Amino acid sequence: MKEVRVRFAPSPTGPLHIGGVRTALYNYLFARKHQGKFLLRIEDTDQTRYVPGAEDYIIEALKWCGISYDEGVGIDGPHAPYRQSERKELYRQYADQLVKEGHAYYAFDTPEALEEMRERLKAKGVATPQYDVFTRPEMTNSLTLSEAECTSRIVSGEPYVIRILSPENEEIIVNDLIRGEVNVHSSRLDDKVLFKSDGMPTYHLANIVDDHIMEITHVIRGEEWLPSAPLHVLLYKYLGWEPPQFAHLPLLLKPDGNGKLSKRDGDRLGFPVFPLRWTDPVSGEVSSGYRESGYLPQAFINMLALLGWNPGTEQEVFSMDELVELFSIERVGKSGSKFDPEKAKWFNHHYLSTLDIASVAGLLGDLLKEKGLSATEEYIQQVVALTKERAVLIPDLYEQSWFFFKEPDSYDDKVVQKFWKPETPALLGKIADLLKQTADFSAESLETTIKSFIHDNGLGMGQVMNTLRLVLVGGSFGPGVAAIIALLGREETLKRISRAPEVIQ
Repeated sequence: MKEVRVRFAPSPTGPLHIGGVRTALYNYLFARKHQGKFLLRIEDTDQTRYVPGAEDYIIEALKWCGISYDEGVGIDGPHAPYRQSERKELYRQYADQLVKEGHAYYAFDTPEALEEMRERLKAKGVATPQYDVFTRPEMTNSLTLSEAECTSRIVSGEPYVIRILSPENEEIIVNDLIRGEVNVHSSRLDDKVLFKSDGMPTYHLANIVDDHIMEITHVIRGEEWLPSAPLHVLLYKYLGWEPPQFAHLPLLLKPDGNGKLSKRDGDRLGFPVFPLRWTDPVSGEVSSGYRESGYLPQAFINMLALLGWNPGTEQEVFSMDELVELFSIERVGKSGSKFDPEKAKWFNHHYLSTLDIASVAGLLGDLLKEKGLSATEEYIQQVVALTKERAVLIPDLYEQSWFFFKEPDSYDDKVVQKFWKPETPALLGKIADLLKQTADFSAESLETTIKSFIHDNGLGMGQVMNTLRLVLVGGSFGPGVAAIIALLGREETLKRISRAPEVIQ
């Protein structure tokens, strides 16, 4: 058995979509499951679409997700370099070999001639006008020109590309681990460009050559590459190489299931579609990321793993090690998977609630530093113990607990209107006197003391507790009132009780 070798090969044309992260994840899980190797290759042959910072973004995103690679950019291996732009001298020989053996040809058509061809076909009602077995006899290429004229054009420096010569009447079979046998007739293929006039290969040639040289055994990639698979099968055949096994992953769909998930869907519905925040280097537009929105990487990965793969059980929560153990290509579905932003939050709440107190306190401590606030580690842990179950995303840790670190600077108008009465200042004065005399300041003792005061004075429980909550936190949120008082301590509690009547008129 060959060693399993898989690769994730993104193009640095912008931020990494979560669909790309899922592709990387499935490759990683497959490699680890079979004790194989996982490679990261940057496919930057199209320099016109290169975006500064995109490559660093891809590497940082994989690192945050916990998807480590064995060979690739930044990690030397036997097949370095792992950027295609640094391998461009490799590809020409294979393009020339294909021409020499009659599987490819030179094409000298100008952009204007190509546009004229497409418009002519459109006028005839051709749905998909393309450069193919039917149109190439009418174009300017080495199939229609003499060998002498071709040589003359090349020697004179006239721009040209190298196109694959698609067979005229052949059934091409793609064996896919997810979709089974896919048959495509060669007459439906266009003569794709393999080598561009700028001296760079296209994706189609470069990825075939690199996958062969890097000994890739399985190509696990998105469904959008399925239409290119017949061409790739042809190239393996023409170059005399054994093809890898293919597996084309289903699309990630919009939450309503209608079409592929896009950045616009995230903008429209208010959720990230990128793992990390991205700032466009040209427009300055900022796109939100899961990391910065407060998701834990393990929750993000767990959510992604189940978008297309089914473990075959009711289990939903998996560690990375469990995913490695259970993952199989056979359990990846053919149909697209609807993305559910609420389910993503559910996973994050689960993972956040199961973290130990110290870990969550560390997250809250970082948020406090950002706000210019500080507290002892012991105090932060006490706050976390009271509030972490209420947090869904990491920023919620602060939103649910900020009042433990600073007094409210305003009071919710709706709560004030509902519970603040003319007699409230006097009532608060009595409660302050009571708290001054209370020896045991534990939450349990305070709960009993306050309830006894309410009962003895014939007051309403809701009126007193909600008023106390208002003056302590500024609104109607937070854990139990007695627990808040116990943690704030006598001095801070009395300070807030005395301040509220001065501010609330």
